Amino acid sequence: MSDITPAARWRDWAPYLRSLLRILAAFLFMQFGTAKLFAFPAALMPNGGTVPLASLIGLAAILETFGGGLVLLGLFTRPVAFVLAGEMAVAYFYGHAPRGFWPVLNQGSPAVLFCFVWLYLSAAGAGPWSLDALRTRRRPG
Repeated sequence: MSDITPAARWRDWAPYLRSLLRILAAFLFMQFGTAKLFAFPAALMPNGGTVPLASLIGLAAILETFGGGLVLLGLFTRPVAFVLAGEMAVAYFYGHAPRGFWPVLNQGSPAVLFCFVWLYLSAAGAGPWSLDALRTRRRPG
């Protein structure tokens, strides 16, 4: 009989679940950016338009689309996730908090959640299913 308990086996999955969290969160996050930049999968901006690139919301859209893409691939995850956590903190306090205290009422829940997911990944790393892990394995010495 095995000495490994089901709880111990479940803990062994933690790095892989971190990779899944990163992939799914980045896929969802990128949709906010592509909706602002390209009106895909749907337009978020008034009248179905896109954002001007030389604006604060344009910078956010670029970070969400391309930063989200890097995190999705697990490439440079720690520094990119740290920047994205900061972007989401700014988005919350600049765009949502002035509309009220409660995130569910000021529509800031996604910004808060993404902020802390990115902050966690900036500390924990991308996980084994990532280009970061592949780059680390291929380093000589």
